[in-house]
Amino acid sequence: MDIIKHIINDTVEFYKWSLTIADKRVEKWPLMDSPLPTLAISSSYLLFLWLGPKYMQGREPFQLRKTLIVYNFSMVILNFFIFKELFLAARAANYSYICQPVDYSDDPNEVRVAAALWWYFISKGVEYLDTVFFILRKKFNQISFLHVYHHCTMFTLWWIGIKWVAGGQSFFGAHMNAAIHVLMYLYYGLAAFGPKIQKYLWWKKYLTIIQMIQFHVTIGHTALSLYSDCPFPKWMHWCLIGYALTFIILFGNFYYQTYRRQPRRETTAKTGKALHNGVSNGALTSSNGNAGKMDDKPAAAETGRRKRKGRAKRE
Repeated sequence: MDIIKHIINDTVEFYKWSLTIADKRVEKWPLMDSPLPTLAISSSYLLFLWLGPKYMQGREPFQLRKTLIVYNFSMVILNFFIFKELFLAARAANYSYICQPVDYSDDPNEVRVAAALWWYFISKGVEYLDTVFFILRKKFNQISFLHVYHHCTMFTLWWIGIKWVAGGQSFFGAHMNAAIHVLMYLYYGLAAFGPKIQKYLWWKKYLTIIQMIQFHVTIGHTALSLYSDCPFPKWMHWCLIGYALTFIILFGNFYYQTYRRQPRRETTAKTGKALHNGVSNGALTSSNGNAGKMDDKPAAAETGRRKRKGRAKRE
């Protein structure tokens, strides 16, 4: 018991000390005064992951087609705004793409970068709705480990980023990811319109490839910063490299399972049993990644328009 008390006391003291070096500009911004609201939201998300499927069991799935269209295009606008703000503010502040320390001053451009990063953090909380919609539509198979890992860790870890390094090197990965999310949610929004549009969306697998390229670029950029001894927190550099490696592994597995093994399954189905309605099992299913996000919503949109046994609930 004494060891546990010492660990708790040391943790509390370390947290109090860390607050002395936190970014004073953001401490009064929504959700930034304490980690508890962010942790509460993430905990509620995990609780919904457990209780949601139990609630929906025995109930007809919601269709939510119009809701998905509005949601996805709203996310396009939000991510474009974040990308625009980060790009223009960083350019105005003469940011370096090689090494950029954090400037904690009240310079308007620096505050603009910090604000855009805060919005990026908020967007990761909004993305929890991806999972909520899956559960309400009973697309349980699309809630993969990659999906949950990505959503939960991004929102939680970016609180740390905004609290201590809302600027400098942090802008690079955020503005790159926001640009990719513009394309990603644009794809999902178009796919939600149904088969008439989906037949033109041949580029979904390239979104996954772009995501994987993003993680490699992130590691290269961070490694270069370490090599050049950039005055940015070293511990955050190393944590970012480790975090990006987990995504490369998980996304690599997702890509292999979705785009490499799938043709073999279809071939086996075609040479074996007769296909049901001319479509092989799994031909329209996809895991959830971006966490798997790269292909989850297209499948959700596709299956959302097809008839199921019983009638789907409408909005």
